[in-house]
Amino acid sequence: MKTVKDLNSQYTAVATATGRDGRAFSSDGLLDVKLALQRELGGTGGGTNPEQLFAAGWAACFATSMQLVARQRKIDVEGLSVTAEVGLVPKEQGGFTLAAVLRTTLPASVPAEVGRELIEATHQVCPYSGATRGNIPVELL
Repeated sequence: MKTVKDLNSQYTAVATATGRDGRAFSSDGLLDVKLALQRELGGTGGGTNPEQLFAAGWAACFATSMQLVARQRKIDVEGLSVTAEVGLVPKEQGGFTLAAVLRTTLPASVPAEVGRELIEATHQVCPYSGATRGNIPVELL
C-alpha cells in the first residue's frame, strides 16, 4: 500500500474523521475533536467543522512561512498574525467549493509596500497556498 512517506515526505500527519456530525482524531492522539454540521447548513453547530480546521491550519502555515520569508530578507515581523477565512461557496451545478481570504497583520514598523511584497512572496512558498493555487479563489489582504 502506497503512503505519503513513499513520496519522500519529511513529515506526515494522519487523521481520521467519521463525518461532519462525528469526530476527527489524529493518529498520535493529540487532536481529538467533536465535529458538527454548521447551523448555517442546517446542523446543530455544536462542534468544530472542517472549514475551521482548514482555516486554522492555513493561518498557522502562512504565518510560519512568512516568518521564514521575512528572516531571509532580514525583516522583523515579530508579532505578526494571520487570520484565514474559509467559506463554503455553492456551485451552480450543485455542491460546494471553497473560497478564502487571508488577512495578515504585520508590525507597524513594516512599510505597506514591503508588507505587500512579503505577503505575495509568502503565498508562493506556503504549502497550503500551493495546494489551493488555481483551485479556489483566494484574496490576500
